[in-house]
Amino acid sequence: MTSPKHQPIVSPNLPKPAGPYSPGMQLDRLLFISGQGATDLTTGQQAEGIEAQTEQVLRNLERILVAGGSSLQHVLRCGVFLVDMKEFPRMNAVYERVFAGHRPARTTVQVSALPEPGLRVEIDCIAYVP
Repeated sequence: MTSPKHQPIVSPNLPKPAGPYSPGMQLDRLLFISGQGATDLTTGQQAEGIEAQTEQVLRNLERILVAGGSSLQHVLRCGVFLVDMKEFPRMNAVYERVFAGHRPARTTVQVSALPEPGLRVEIDCIAYVP
């Protein structure tokens, strides 16, 4: 019996990790996507406000998923990290719109801070390759 092989998801147009980790890892048909921030890859600027940040975070996740052969519609679980739980309803409205009816399992927690100054939300996910 051979061990399953895992490999990083690589593509030139993926968000650059802020530390010693991969944007995503693939194990067979499963994709594990690292928590993403709200930096727009075309401008290098962080989105402003919880709605714009949530949208950008999900678009950054989507890029990594596509590079791994998947999409938002194949996400199984998300972890959402908010700096202020009072922003949950506004984050949730964008999340629901972007996922377009798909409802992955999810955990949402409030954290005291996120790695980038001004970052209000970070999201990670687990998905599969269809």
